[in-house]
Amino acid sequence: MAAKSITKPLVWILMGLLILGLGGFGVTSLSGTLRTVGTVGEAEISVQDYFQGLQNEIRAEEADRGESISFAQARELNIPQKVMGQLTVQGALDHETIVNDISVGDTNLADQITSMRQFTGPGGEFDREAYRFTLDRMGMNESEFEDDIRREIARSFVQAAVLSGVTMPEAYTDTVKQYLGERRGIEWAVLGREDLEVGVPEPGEDDLAAFHSENEARFTRPEVKRITYAWLTPEMILDTVEVDEQALRDAYQARRDEFVQPERRLVERLVFSDTAAAEAAMARLEEGETSFEDLVAERGLALADTDMGTVEAADLGDAADAVFGAAPSEVVGPLPSSVGPALFRVNAVLQAQETTFEEAEPELRDIIAVDRARRVVEGRVDAVDDLLAGGATIEDLGAETAMRVASIDWHPGMSEEIAAYEGFRAAAANLGEDDYPEVIELEDGGIFAMRLDETVPPTLQPLDEVRDAVAEAWTQTRINQLLREQVAGKVGRLATGESFDDVELSIDGSEEVTRRGFIEDAPQEFIQTVFGMEAGEVEVINGNGRIFVLKLNTIEPPDPEDGDLQQIDRFLRNETAGSLSQDLFQVLANDIRTRAGVNFDQGALNAVHNNFQ
Repeated sequence: MAAKSITKPLVWILMGLLILGLGGFGVTSLSGTLRTVGTVGEAEISVQDYFQGLQNEIRAEEADRGESISFAQARELNIPQKVMGQLTVQGALDHETIVNDISVGDTNLADQITSMRQFTGPGGEFDREAYRFTLDRMGMNESEFEDDIRREIARSFVQAAVLSGVTMPEAYTDTVKQYLGERRGIEWAVLGREDLEVGVPEPGEDDLAAFHSENEARFTRPEVKRITYAWLTPEMILDTVEVDEQALRDAYQARRDEFVQPERRLVERLVFSDTAAAEAAMARLEEGETSFEDLVAERGLALADTDMGTVEAADLGDAADAVFGAAPSEVVGPLPSSVGPALFRVNAVLQAQETTFEEAEPELRDIIAVDRARRVVEGRVDAVDDLLAGGATIEDLGAETAMRVASIDWHPGMSEEIAAYEGFRAAAANLGEDDYPEVIELEDGGIFAMRLDETVPPTLQPLDEVRDAVAEAWTQTRINQLLREQVAGKVGRLATGESFDDVELSIDGSEEVTRRGFIEDAPQEFIQTVFGMEAGEVEVINGNGRIFVLKLNTIEPPDPEDGDLQQIDRFLRNETAGSLSQDLFQVLANDIRTRAGVNFDQGALNAVHNNFQ
């Protein structure tokens, strides 16, 4: 049973190997004697596995970004280290299966391989010729592939021993639910400047100076790095990029399906075993005895199972005329389909749309121009690298290339101009005074190089530079003080059991809240304060120039009918248990690596890396 349970992952692994195998990587790409990049105890980490891991991680990163990345960028993202970490864990499991003599029998291995779709013939049965042909395209022989599958199955036994059967203690889940679900009934009143019984004095010079001195952290600039940089982006050279009409027309033809869309329908299809059953169902619909939804439910299906999505007439074959002649919400049939006689329901009609070449031209011109500008910038990287290697300064780049030179007082949190790029922010954060300028790529295809001129420590801004901000902060603080003094007596009476009406305070809010709650416009610490109080207690919270007078009336246990809390309970029992099992698995892997020892051959790693340059 254990072997069967991992069939799906193995299929996806096989597909990945197929794709890579078609690329010809293997003994033809590296030295025929180079087979491994490292070992974990008795287990070897193969060149092929390392190459495949790098390829998969780089492609995943490119898919997330929507653009290709260089191997230099992959290094900056620590992708090689990530892949080595993954393969080390895999190697640790392989070592454990070797030293403990854990393996899988020939019968289970055969069942595993013959069940893989990639090796089936036209009749759906295992085809040995398809098996040999597929492995040949992968650059593997039967023995190598079967050894890989044996290791994968054996590895899964070790992994399953740790990952299965882990449950969270009831005390843990109950404690978390109690914490998150406890309910507190509260009332509060809000008082602002308009509620003051006295006027607010204007701050004098001594008041501002004292406030500025007592609140230095509020008026201190963070540490900044004064950076001089040269940069070039595709947008900077768009005006110099020419796009001829033929390129525009070729792009229009390549995307014609996007610009010219025929009439379409949103359709649901309910398939029957034979025409008689479909006709009987249609008759019941026409007589009003049932509905399309009921027919779907009778078949043990959900509406999602019948949804065909957006279809064109060509997608429906002989059923096209009837379906495309139907009105929205109309059911037609029985009609033939590729899977048997069916009833079709039309949910919406999407009219044909055509964007002419003239209408699409501005968009296409922008896309092509940006793409060409990116390639122009990319083509200048080597020249800029050569200049920097020859001792050119950042200012020289501005004089000898199209790059623009500027400076910035950078600190974490900046997001203007070049600091809007994550690539620049990451590089600036790690920039030191002894670092030599190098070309670094930006997310939009741009490039930059930079130099740290000076690091300026946190600096208190002089009062004259922040006088208005100091005055505003002083005034808000003073309003809060005066309001607190004004309601001090009323707060004391509330604490003895009197109501808001008794002390002549208007209630601005009354709710039952949990720690998951949110009170609009309340100070950030509102909920935290509520759950630090005892029943009957009163607290005053400062806002910006106003105060919140808060009274806790009741403390109740979690609501057993709280749907969100029920979801949290399921999460705790499933996801948290899964997280715990992963932690236990990591402990096992670390222990095996420590006992077995890990070694990587840097020369072999470099040889694989050269295939990505």
